[in-house]
Amino acid sequence: MREVISQTFQNLRANKLRSFLTMFGILWGMISVVVLSATGEGFRRGNDTVLRELGKNIGIVWGGRTSLQAGGERAGRQILLTLDDARAVAAESSMVAVVSPELERGAVKVKSAYNSATARVSGIEPQYQEIRTIELEYGRNFTWQDEERVSRVAIIGFDMAEQLFGKRYIAGEPVSINGIPYTVVGKIRKKNQDSNYSGPDNNKVFVPFAAMTQDLPRKDAEPGTLSDIIVAPHDWVVAQLPKALDNRTGRIEDVDWPLEQNVRNIIARRHGFDPTDKQAIAMWDTSLQTLMFGRMKQFFTIVGLVTLALGGIGVMNIMLIAVKERTKEIGVRKALGATTRAIQRQFFFEGFFLTMLSGGVGMLIALGLCRLINLAPMPDRFAGMILSWQSGLLSLATLVAIGVLTSTYPARRAAEMPPVEALRFEMS
Repeated sequence: MREVISQTFQNLRANKLRSFLTMFGILWGMISVVVLSATGEGFRRGNDTVLRELGKNIGIVWGGRTSLQAGGERAGRQILLTLDDARAVAAESSMVAVVSPELERGAVKVKSAYNSATARVSGIEPQYQEIRTIELEYGRNFTWQDEERVSRVAIIGFDMAEQLFGKRYIAGEPVSINGIPYTVVGKIRKKNQDSNYSGPDNNKVFVPFAAMTQDLPRKDAEPGTLSDIIVAPHDWVVAQLPKALDNRTGRIEDVDWPLEQNVRNIIARRHGFDPTDKQAIAMWDTSLQTLMFGRMKQFFTIVGLVTLALGGIGVMNIMLIAVKERTKEIGVRKALGATTRAIQRQFFFEGFFLTMLSGGVGMLIALGLCRLINLAPMPDRFAGMILSWQSGLLSLATLVAIGVLTSTYPARRAAEMPPVEALRFEMS
């Protein structure tokens, strides 16, 4: 084996330019695989981090207007969501794990002993805090006792807390909301949130849903009307999204996603509209963004693997040329007693070592580039160049496979040459 390896490197040194050009194709392919995979993973993780600030894999449901006639009702009827709708989704949906109603009012006067502000106030139930990532810097979360007792307590967003109280410790401080006294029980940590549907949580005030319903109901609708319903699907629902995407027959924007369809069917029965009417309710499903970013990573990885495969084809072509150029050498070696297996092994290792050496150098260069790029400031939706162990293992396995495949055929061609014909061969 040592002799084979020694002869391999001697032949590579004897054809430096050809070896370099061949190695460059594999080297560039490996750089492409690593860099593109790391870029896709960085975008995926960055998107997950940003979406988690809003609430990972949640759906925000709003009422809309019907676009189809149903049950004797004309199209264009406004659908207003109610607390009973939220309870029905929680009771009847097999896809939804958690449901929370939400009641909001904007431009509400909020006043502390130190300052005043105009804020957006949201009435929420305890389960909302987990699925919407309402995490506290200090204090306590809302409980079901707050709902039962209609407690006038408040949790305040980071920026709103600093506007009302400065840098003071605010837990236990009194605050007036629309002239009604409340007690602050918690301050939300600073959220790096670039996605929202009614303003960033840093600028909001949260109160128990029961207190909000009593003190700050919607002015533009009947009592009991909600602003929206927040739903969190089971994990298996999210896991089935790739299948729904792959089985679509038209444009992505025309897909009727299973979670939205399920929630719409339940609400349609209660409000008497056609369950196929997509305009009757609207849903923002954040798990779809996670799906698309995951597909983007897969696309980047596939492009890199194709580039690496093209480099492998280059190696095979060069090795076939080498076999042709060294036909007389093969004939002499066979005439001196070299076995078919020895010839095949010699050419196989030349191609394999060429592939592995250039691929290894390419991976080192790519990892260096990733580390260099990670020194720069990153945007919110990009977590940096991250090569996951799965991608690294896939790159290595692909490199080995290409090395074997591109070396086997030229080696077999060399080994199958008849000695007499090889000795008679003359270069044109």
